[in-house]
Amino acid sequence: MAGFFTNLTSGLKRTRESLLGGITNLFAGQKTLDANFLEELEIQLLIADVGVDVTEKIINELKIKLAKTKELDKETVLNTLKSQLATLLEPCSSALEIPNSIRPYVILFVGINGAGKTTTIGKLAKQLQNDGKKIMLAAGDTFRAAAIDQLKVWGERNNVPVIAQQHGADSAAVIYDAFQSAKAKNIDVLIVDTAGRLHTQNNLMEELKKIKRILQKIDSSAPHEVLLVLDATTGQNALNQAKQFHAAVNVTGICLTKLDGTAKGGIIFAIALALKIPIRFVGVGEKIEDLKTFNAKEFIDALFN
Repeated sequence: MAGFFTNLTSGLKRTRESLLGGITNLFAGQKTLDANFLEELEIQLLIADVGVDVTEKIINELKIKLAKTKELDKETVLNTLKSQLATLLEPCSSALEIPNSIRPYVILFVGINGAGKTTTIGKLAKQLQNDGKKIMLAAGDTFRAAAIDQLKVWGERNNVPVIAQQHGADSAAVIYDAFQSAKAKNIDVLIVDTAGRLHTQNNLMEELKKIKRILQKIDSSAPHEVLLVLDATTGQNALNQAKQFHAAVNVTGICLTKLDGTAKGGIIFAIALALKIPIRFVGVGEKIEDLKTFNAKEFIDALFN
């Protein structure tokens, strides 16, 4: 656990510096923490991509406390900030659980190009494999030949079967074949890749809906998890993506990648407040073990460490 916490703490370094570094600098320049200080704090939270709604909640609570005491101290400000952020994340702290009663358990990966879908699939496949699960991958991203090849590489690396067709094939047909194969081979988890698409591309969003319908013809409860992969480095745009994908395909879980490479990790709080969708995983590095099961308490502790 110590190694896990150290790794998470290291991965959140840039977000911590952005969020808490700026606030610490505010303390250094203020003799009294009054209404003027709260205005500066509000700006700092927005810069850290925490989001307007989250910032408003934090500032309002501090204003209530300020009205009672006339002056705030550093400890009160930090404790309030930590408490509010933890309260936001707690309802979204729900690990992915794969029940033994569903075979195959289908995880449909969605998101835009470049968010890290295929890499996340590879990492998750390996972790589930280490837990004793039989895994199969479906190369539903038929728009890019490179995506098919990349998934096959992950399959070979983990000794996991990959169901794929040629570049340009109908993605729904590929996924249908993969589901039938997974059922026949008693696979525990079928992980489905899909083509990266902008949340504004209506035709491609319609294709995602078609994929869901195809799966539900075989199993009315499938897909059992729709996992949206978001790139933390895109900041507020990640929230817009999340809203559009959720509206189209009812996202059931979120994976926030590339937290180690950005100061915009505060976006996790805006997403939690706006959507209240479980955050299943966070990505804090390139290694397989750097895909972490999300835990709100550990995340907040690492952020404030």
